Order: sequence, then structure tokens, then C-alpha cells
Amino acid sequence: MENKLKVMIIGCGRVSAKHLKAIKKLNDKCELAALVDVVEGAQEKLLTLSKFPKDGVKFYNDYEKAIEEVKPDIVAITVPSGLHCKISEFALNHGCNLLLEKPMTMSSAESKYIHDLSIKCNRKIAMGHIYRYFPLVSILREDIANGVFGKVTHGTIYVRWGHGDDYYNSAAWRGTWKADGGAMMNQTIHAIDLLVWLMGSSPVEAQAMLAQRLRKIEAEDLGMAILRMSDGSLASIEGTTATSEKDHAAMFSVFCENGSISLGLRKGMPSLDIRDGRGKKLNFKYVRKQLKVGGFSSMLNALNPHTGIYADFIDAIANDRNPIADAVSGYSSVDTLMGIYKSAQDKAPVALPLEENFSSENMIGFF
Repeated sequence: MENKLKVMIIGCGRVSAKHLKAIKKLNDKCELAALVDVVEGAQEKLLTLSKFPKDGVKFYNDYEKAIEEVKPDIVAITVPSGLHCKISEFALNHGCNLLLEKPMTMSSAESKYIHDLSIKCNRKIAMGHIYRYFPLVSILREDIANGVFGKVTHGTIYVRWGHGDDYYNSAAWRGTWKADGGAMMNQTIHAIDLLVWLMGSSPVEAQAMLAQRLRKIEAEDLGMAILRMSDGSLASIEGTTATSEKDHAAMFSVFCENGSISLGLRKGMPSLDIRDGRGKKLNFKYVRKQLKVGGFSSMLNALNPHTGIYADFIDAIANDRNPIADAVSGYSSVDTLMGIYKSAQDKAPVALPLEENFSSENMIGFF
């Protein structure tokens, strides 16, 4: 690229360090222009802990002033989810492309508004749906879509991403209905996105239950749901933070007429089990496919999927195409999640997409 894309990160919390690693890795294509945070000293602390060079990086505590002065090509928004809509609106109206951490917003109407606004402003949105960027995922999705495994019967996911009370106590917004949601909204939404994407059809109905078991938060620390898909297949979902902090695990499985696919992580270690209709393992076949398409470096994306997000986003901007995880994925995953919440509230199945707006704030007082 003739000119590097200027990146501004708004929010200097935990996940922003992953953004810095990606920007450092792709320093021939993009550069960090500015950091924004309302907490004094948060910007410098982030750079120091990340061992990121400070030269040329501007610090702001006002995102509107920062965007107006820096005029970044990409604004990465890593603030609490309840602030996403307001900041996204301002950035899009000022000509910025957005890299949005999940969830897109905290209501179905706000997510659709941001999606529609990006089209109106002719700007692109990449979502932090990290699982779409893991090795093999795109290849497997293509083969499922092309019928290599036959008809999809059902899919399952579990996200057992334990967090203790210290995690929730570290910031007042964590675990609240207004700003964060619970285990389904925060820890499980990008897993739901991946399962739906892999299965290749859209949710048309959701039925769910929520519970509070161990964590002292306003929202749920355990949720379970069933989705009916447009092709008649079913998807089951389990999301919880009421498990061990030292044993994070996520598993995605798609079962088909002529085979099955299971991908997962446990304690940071990947697992893979791909089989044909006779039960024969196809792991090595698909690893070879990935190496042929993306080389060995593509297998390392699991270490920091944000590198894959940034690389894809920069290429999407340069070649005027949609990112792998685009604005549609952001809107549809929020709509599905809000359907899950509404079903738990109504104690009944809910049709998707939602006909009327539903917000996480509608859940206040649920427990």
C-alpha cells in the first residue's frame, strides 16, 4: 500500500492490547495514530505494558476531538458495549471505517441503525468475531456450503469461560444489563456467530432459559438456548462464566448427513475432529488445505485472531469488499442474542429476526 492506514483505538482496556499486537505485526500496512481513554494515564500504561513504541502516538480523553483532529482511516472501538452505538455513529458520520468489538450494540434496533448508517456513509465495519478468523474455519464453511458433508442436521456450542467475582468487580459496568449483559451476551455471542455462519442458514426461532448460579452480577452467569434454523436444522447453545477461571473452554460442532466437524479451545490449546460419514478422520487433509491456501503463518492466527481481523479489514478497504465478519454479522448476531433474551423473559419461543426492538435494558429486574 502506498500509504499506511491510520488506526485510532478508543478504549485502553484488556482487549486493546490484542489490537496493538496486530498493528505491530502489520506495521507495513497500518500505524497507530492515537489512543483514547477517559482514564488519565491509561494510554501510556497500555503502550508500556504492550512494549509498543510511543513515537507519533497521540493521546486523547475526548473521542470526538480525537476523530476530528486525527481523521483516522480505522477507528477500533473497545469500550464497554453500551457505548458502542454513540461512538460508532460519530465515527461513521466523520468518514471512518470501524473495527467494533462484540457485541455491536446492546439492542437490535441500534445494531440495525449502525449497519444501515455504514451503508449510507459508504464505510466498512469489521466485527471482533474472532472465531471466524481461526485456521480452517473458512475452508470448512465453504465445504459445508458446497454439500461436501451433505445436509446439515444440527450444531452445538458450549462456551465455559469462567470468571470470578474479581473480574466483575474490576469495573462497575461488567455484568450489568445496560452496559455488558451476561455470559450469553459477552462471552458467547461470537461463538453463536460462528455456529450460525458454519451451519449456513439463518435463525428463525429461539427458545432459551437463563440462570444466576455463582457470580454476583445483575445479568446471567449461565444461559442455554435452542435455535431453529431456516433450513430446519437445530442449534444448541450453552454459555457460562460459572466455571473455573483456570479452565476456559469453547467447542463448536456441526453434524451433517455425511460427516461431522468439531473445533475447540481448552486452556488456550486448539482441538480438531473432522470426520466423514464412515467415521474416518479428515484432520490432516484439512490442515494440508489450510497450509496450501495460507501457509504456515495462517496457522498461527489462533494465537492472536485480531491479526487476522486487521489483515482482512485492511484488504477489504483496499479492494472495496466486505470483511469476513462484516456489519451484517454484527447486526444479525445481536438480533439473535436479543431473541434469546426475549425468549427467556417471555418463557416462550420467539420468532427471528425480531419484528420489534428489544434491548438488554429490557431485562433489568429479570432475576
